[in-house]
Amino acid sequence: MALYIRDEDVDRLAAEIQELTKAPTKTEAVRRALENELARARKTVPIEARLAKAKAIADAMGKGDPDFDMKRFTDEMWGD
Repeated sequence: MALYIRDEDVDRLAAEIQELTKAPTKTEAVRRALENELARARKTVPIEARLAKAKAIADAMGKGDPDFDMKRFTDEMWGD
């Protein structure tokens, strides 16, 4: 799907980003800018919200074994 920039200010910003980042096209410059903005915005989401899905999966597995010895397990796995 094509992206058409009709706003002169946005077109100017895209051209400036293209020049500064040495992007081959305005489309590439806009893609990079959007990816960077998404990454920045995602960092503002609280850690609890970012980890909610992983926590739900872990919770669905049930309680952990308090007597589990990871060192012993790893040694046995590697034959030590």
